[in-house]
Amino acid sequence: MMMPDKLNKIFFATILPVWLLSCGKHNKVFESNCNSGIIFKKVEFTELLNHLEKYDKQYVEVTGKYAEGFEQSALFNDSLFADHSLKKALWVDFSQECPLYLTGTRVGLFEYNNGTFTQINKSYITIKGKINMHNTGHLNQYKGSIDRVSFIKL
Repeated sequence: MMMPDKLNKIFFATILPVWLLSCGKHNKVFESNCNSGIIFKKVEFTELLNHLEKYDKQYVEVTGKYAEGFEQSALFNDSLFADHSLKKALWVDFSQECPLYLTGTRVGLFEYNNGTFTQINKSYITIKGKINMHNTGHLNQYKGSIDRVSFIKL
């Protein structure tokens, strides 16, 4: 027969941590099938920006901090020590050709749902799309762009 103290120790040592981890933030993934069948090359943000010509017209997966605002849709390096100027950022060119939906639903990234829009401004995201070094965004302020965005993980 187990003693109540021993039962409490077992609960707190095994069950409670698993329960707490399951309550954590779950990632939201928005996808489009516009780039289906394409293999994406996972690349670090700094590598991508430093060698943008090497990745031009390539499909990549990259992580960074997304910022949106008046005439801004950009991905920045998520490092605290990186240059966060526009010339060290990628213009994010969302397209109606690649509608993004929450995985397993028909809820679109840019749709009004449950009383709000999905907030991605100032979020760390993983994004998949096609690099275009010749599209330098609004007023040609950016290093290049990521077009045909078909995946966003918040």
